This record gives sequence, C-alpha cells and structure tokens, in this order.
Amino acid sequence: MANLSDQIEKFIKQLFKEVDENVLEIQRNELAGYFNCAPSQINYVLATRFSVERGYYVESRRGGGGFIRIAKIAVDEDTLVKKILEGIGDSISQSCAQDFIERLSENKVISNSEAVLLKAAVDKSNFNIEVPYRDIIRARLFKNMLSALFHYKSSNRVPQKD
Repeated sequence: MANLSDQIEKFIKQLFKEVDENVLEIQRNELAGYFNCAPSQINYVLATRFSVERGYYVESRRGGGGFIRIAKIAVDEDTLVKKILEGIGDSISQSCAQDFIERLSENKVISNSEAVLLKAAVDKSNFNIEVPYRDIIRARLFKNMLSALFHYKSSNRVPQKD
C-alpha cells in the first residue's frame, strides 16, 4: 500500500490529467480534509513532490480564501535537457538528481530503463567519499551521462520531411 504522501501526489497528478491544463488550483484545507491529514502534510507533498526540479511551480495564498496554485512548467525536450544540465551545477545531491530524473521520465524524455540506470548511477552507495566531494563527483557523472545520452538520441533522430 502506498504511503499518504504517495497517495496525495498521485491524486494531484490525476487532477492535472482530468483538467487537461498546465495550472491547477486547489484548497489546502479541502485536500487535507479529503485525505484526513494535517494541512502540513499537504505542504510537505507540495514541497517535495512538486518542486521546480520536478517541473512545477507552486504558489500558495493563506487565509480565508486561500488556495494553492500548481503550474506545470512546460518546455520542449531540448530546452528541458539544457535547463537540467544548467541546474545540476558543480554539485548535486542524490535527491535533487533523482528529482531531475523523475522530471525527464514523467515528460517521456527518457525511458523507464534509462531512468533506472541514471538513478542507480547517482546513488550515494557508489561514492565512498565525504560530502562535498561526493556531490561534486555525482554532478560531473550525471552531466556526462545526460550529455552522452542526449547526444546519442539527437544524432539518431530521423529528420522530418517537409
């Protein structure tokens, strides 16, 4: 059985599919009531599952008429890859790298098997060194793997006929 955070994430993503738009407005208290949880649990899910790294922008307004607006950040494949490569920077944590991989997978930019391989490569168990060196090496490895993967994919694209 999925934990509560997984259920809330799945529910919100299903709402996006039903409205077929890139912006969703929800009431935090209503959602908390639906899942019989504290509003802070909703905040946790939004902060960890709907981050910029995962391709979302969350705006929250508190008070009587408060709401949460979640927007999908829509970009084309090449722009997404470039933004992620820029976002990696000189150092990256395992969780941030996994968020980027999830975003690529959810946007169908990489296959499920490619996502599994990338996640395995950035796992902390591969790096028997201390932070910050572990995060620096992870960033270099992740950037090189993504660059190689997308260079390969772009060189094997079939040109469109006019």
